[in-house]
Amino acid sequence: MLAVHLVSFFFSKLQEDPTKKVDRFLYAMRLHDDQLKDISARFQAEMKKGLSAESNVTATVKMLPTHVRSTPVGSEKGQFLALDLGGSKFKVLQVKVREGMGIRRGGVEMEEKTYPIPGELLAGRGAELFDHVSESLKDFLHEKNISLEKKHPLAFTFSFPCEQSTLDQGKLLNWSKNYQVRGFQGKDVVQALREAIDRTGGMNIEVLAMVNDTVATMMTCGFDDNYCEVGLIIGTGTNACYMEELRHVDLVEGDEGRMCVNTEWGGFGDDGALNDYITEFDKDVDAASNNPGKQIFEKMVSGMYLGELVRLVVLKMAKQGLLFDGFVSHALRTKGKITTADVASMEEYKNGLKNTKDILTGLDLNPSPDDCIAVQHVTTIVSFRSSNLVSAGLAAILTRIKQNRNLRALRITVGVDGTVYKTHPQYPKRLHKVVRRLLPECHVRFVLSDSGSSKGAALVTAVAQRLASQRRKVDETLSPFRLSHEQLQLVKARMRTGLEAGLKTKGPSAIKMLPSFVYHTPDGTEHGKYLGLDLGGTNFRALLVKFKKGLQNNTRLYHKLYTIPQEIMQGTGEDLFDHIVDCISDFLDYMGLKNARLPAGFTFSFPCEQTAIDTGTLVSWTKGFKATDCEGHDVVSLLREAIKRRNEFDLDIAAVINDTVGTMMSCAYEDPQCEVGLIAGTGSNVCYMEEVRNIEKTEQKKGQMEREEGTPEGEGDKQHDGTEGEKNLGDAKIQKMCINTEWGGLGDDGSLDDIITPYDVEVDQNSFNNGKQRFEKLTSGMYLGEVVRQVLLDLTRGGLLFRGHVTEPLKTRGIFETKYLSQIESDRLALLQVRSILQGLGLESTCDDSIIVKEVCGAVSRRAAQLCGAGMAAVVDKIRENRGLDHLNITVGVDGALYKLHPHFSGVLQETARVLAPQCNVTFLPSDEGSGKGAALITAGAILKKKM
Repeated sequence: MLAVHLVSFFFSKLQEDPTKKVDRFLYAMRLHDDQLKDISARFQAEMKKGLSAESNVTATVKMLPTHVRSTPVGSEKGQFLALDLGGSKFKVLQVKVREGMGIRRGGVEMEEKTYPIPGELLAGRGAELFDHVSESLKDFLHEKNISLEKKHPLAFTFSFPCEQSTLDQGKLLNWSKNYQVRGFQGKDVVQALREAIDRTGGMNIEVLAMVNDTVATMMTCGFDDNYCEVGLIIGTGTNACYMEELRHVDLVEGDEGRMCVNTEWGGFGDDGALNDYITEFDKDVDAASNNPGKQIFEKMVSGMYLGELVRLVVLKMAKQGLLFDGFVSHALRTKGKITTADVASMEEYKNGLKNTKDILTGLDLNPSPDDCIAVQHVTTIVSFRSSNLVSAGLAAILTRIKQNRNLRALRITVGVDGTVYKTHPQYPKRLHKVVRRLLPECHVRFVLSDSGSSKGAALVTAVAQRLASQRRKVDETLSPFRLSHEQLQLVKARMRTGLEAGLKTKGPSAIKMLPSFVYHTPDGTEHGKYLGLDLGGTNFRALLVKFKKGLQNNTRLYHKLYTIPQEIMQGTGEDLFDHIVDCISDFLDYMGLKNARLPAGFTFSFPCEQTAIDTGTLVSWTKGFKATDCEGHDVVSLLREAIKRRNEFDLDIAAVINDTVGTMMSCAYEDPQCEVGLIAGTGSNVCYMEEVRNIEKTEQKKGQMEREEGTPEGEGDKQHDGTEGEKNLGDAKIQKMCINTEWGGLGDDGSLDDIITPYDVEVDQNSFNNGKQRFEKLTSGMYLGEVVRQVLLDLTRGGLLFRGHVTEPLKTRGIFETKYLSQIESDRLALLQVRSILQGLGLESTCDDSIIVKEVCGAVSRRAAQLCGAGMAAVVDKIRENRGLDHLNITVGVDGALYKLHPHFSGVLQETARVLAPQCNVTFLPSDEGSGKGAALITAGAILKKKM
């Protein structure tokens, strides 16, 4: 019976599929998807560690910044020399990049020559190696009849780990690929090349860029495919690079844009992170290498080691009697006798088994057909593990890119080079399949680099030159927006001159300096219920405000917001005021006050000539309003007439004020030092408490001022002493009046022509009030977005943005609203979100485009804030000098979306005012309830005065 079992056992062994025993023997090398996902997660953790300044020193995946900040866009051009050093041979090339706008329109022509590197130089001194490279370069110039006198930009592909602080500098971290050049680790490779070129002499060479072969591969493929943002090498060595968000690259200053990071992923596992996946064969390969304990991942996947891994597996199987009937030849025992080329040959689809037999026979073995099948299966498992591990690493990189950009799905191209990928018949297909299985939500395209890394190095240089040229042109475009201290001092002085001129009775003034007939800020005695009506832009607001006497912090406010359609803004005056009354009627219904005759204050945020607190003649519309039959008319009368036409309710309109005055009053209710109001929103304006003695208006207006305060007509002049500048009105002395400056008119007389740009001129010419409100058009929310659009349009026409493609949206006036400036300039906003905003406007942008757009927005908004700050400095310094003070403490009440919502506007404005008015301590207090509350306060004051 035992004999029967033994016969059966041996018969079954004879019949066993030879691949099964290999599967059992190499079980640890067969990785399933859960294991690959685990490896991918470990690699992601190592990437994060390598990017951090705190942990980079101990990271095995070094994540080296390359200072390559952009992939090609197709408009690169130039003629370059290139050196490609990374193996037992190196290349010298001449690369011509033809100019062309857009991907695929340009082209690249190359001439090259390969030079061997003598074996002794691989272990010699660094200077000797680079002298050989330099002499070969000179030989190439002679052979190709390239001028030695002319300056030639040179790109250097150096395929070893380097730490770069700039694009044209790199310190060697360590040699690999059998290079053991002495005394060179830690040295600047580019400097060594420059010194060698100098020693050789007779050449005019400028080394502009040094890149890794992985980066060069990405750039080569990126020239034909603008989705290519990953480079992959699977050859003698292995490595990957990709475009990382700069905000995550701690080792480089700045957080705008992207930078290519050379992962140097070959070191993954050097700290034991892959110990549970390392086999005894990997350990043997590592122990016999030139760098034991280093480049563990590379030794598991790269062409330098795959053949040796196969040899060690076949050797052990033979020793255990699983192959060749236990016979082991001397050749099979010899390191390096099976190469990676042999591995590829054995896995050929049609001739693989024949090639396997030939290779094994060449090793003095006599393989059976089953031996050939088994050895071929060994090569399949070893190479399949390599592609699986590369897939796991690549999946980690793609996952990080997708997460960085907050995308559900990712479309991306991977540029690939390397002999394993190019020559192994099954490798690419396996790699693509596994990557797509691990990341089903990513559309990944693989593009083979057909021109090697030299072309990529030249393209890096071409891109660097394009970016430098682009940078210069963008700087030139934006330089007029960058105001110097001296220019801001001039603006301050011109504003001061304009303020003084506007207060006088004679002579024209661009700054109107309109009296408001508001003589006092709130004192806490205000009480009762009042309506506030606020018209200042595209919205109308109705408010009910309840004040409790003596309780400044106990105010109740109810309000409702109504839209003013554009057709109403630009229709007839009757339609506009009827619409306002419709809104008031709705609000009174909403509050249940239809039958109550409440006192009301009307905030009307347009320039008005006032002769009393409750009259205001519209001087001119601003902010896009063009309603007919309003300019030159009393807006309070227009409102009263509209109320009569509706005949549903009645209001006692006790005061009409500007929104700036309302803002000042609202904030003064909280802070008694508030004597200035600032609006920085759709429009731009300032009011402040001016000394009455400085207001040289007509006698009629003086008389009206006196009647407003209850002084018998004619007594004002008798009681004015001419020195103190006070009006003695009964028991009260009027010293100040709030002046609505209407400072937006500064520059209407040409006083700002030296800082006005062609873009401002274009905006002005296309506005409703050409030649008017020039300062407002430089500073207010209604215009800043349009200024930005004009700049973007100019940059695009110059080929510096959006690939030079001027789209219909970009040509559409008003499409770039100022709110986009606030969003785009947010410090918390990633460039991907900037791109999303631009895409929403129909502007397809690259990362580089987004950076430029953000810079344009910043230049325009910063100038606006600085100009407002210069104007404010003029106002507060005037108040200080009016009062004869060495130092002034004052509060400015502020309202407006630009001030409140823009991330940097308020800070720049405040800093500019501080620098230009150093003797003034200015506190800026945002208004919580806006100018409507201020109108109610003024109404309360006017009503109380009448009762007194």
